[in-house]
Amino acid sequence: MQFTMKRRQALWGMGALGAAAAFGLPARAATRNLAVLHLASHAPSFIAFERGYYRDAGLDIQLKFFEAAQPMAVAIASGDADFGVTAMSGGLISLAQKNAVKVIGGALTEEKGLTGAIVLASNKAYEAGLTDPSKLAGKSFGITTAGSSFHFMAHKIAQAHNVSLADIELRPLQKLGAIVGALSTGQIDAWVIQPSVAKKMIREGAAQQIGIMSDYAPNYQVTTAFTSTKNAKDERAMTEAFIKAYSRAVADYNAAFVDNTADAAEVDALATIVHKYVERDSPAELAKQNLIDGSMRINQGLALSLDSCIEQLEWFKSEGMVKDAITHEQLFDASYVKTI
Repeated sequence: MQFTMKRRQALWGMGALGAAAAFGLPARAATRNLAVLHLASHAPSFIAFERGYYRDAGLDIQLKFFEAAQPMAVAIASGDADFGVTAMSGGLISLAQKNAVKVIGGALTEEKGLTGAIVLASNKAYEAGLTDPSKLAGKSFGITTAGSSFHFMAHKIAQAHNVSLADIELRPLQKLGAIVGALSTGQIDAWVIQPSVAKKMIREGAAQQIGIMSDYAPNYQVTTAFTSTKNAKDERAMTEAFIKAYSRAVADYNAAFVDNTADAAEVDALATIVHKYVERDSPAELAKQNLIDGSMRINQGLALSLDSCIEQLEWFKSEGMVKDAITHEQLFDASYVKTI
């Protein structure tokens, strides 16, 4: 069966498209998926969604949930998602070399003076003497996959203590929940994770704090914003609209949970939004306190710490996890945001 559109409807549709173009906004047509994790570091994703910031920017964004960074990069490359905010991984870098994805901004960052990611030991390992990251040789360390941010952080800790990474047993467990379970039950000895997760485990008596990541990697660009190469190259208005909307939410998040400049009502409102997606099994007041106690800065305007990202890229190369031939230009499109 064929359907026809009335002339007035067709003209209205054309007018809407023209108006969007005239004001530099993408037309509200296709739904776009944003790849996210159930982590507090993704709070701006949820805030922008719930407060209508994507809609205000002319975007129809839906949230698509994943369990690790690597599958998010694959989803961007395949078109199952349009944007993602997560750690650089070996998979993402390899896909960039194939001209499939681009890093377009920076998000979560380690900052001196803030707690940042916490190095944890299982209760069993702690009682056996793992009371400091310098003692990781011969111990098991949880990662999602080889080439993940957890792998890189293990490298930075080992490097600082002159410990060979080969002397640490890296245990790839694929999903964050699996690592939480393994550490809680003593099946692995150590892990490093964002404070919202780490402090919950410490509070519940499931693990012990033995260090903080900012001691090993100050100014570490933990997560980046990325999209497909096609979007970065051919959909500039849409990509800029996404960055603008996301940046509004970043400003809200930093004011409430990092800089402490928002009023109590705003903190409550944002905590309520985030609680819909993070720590849903915890009481709302407890989840809010975890946000207050454990938030890390997210770069305003999604500014990109290019030096940190290049360091990560060169490490991936040195470990043979990506090809030496990949260039900075293949991985990064630095035209969208400020570099720092």
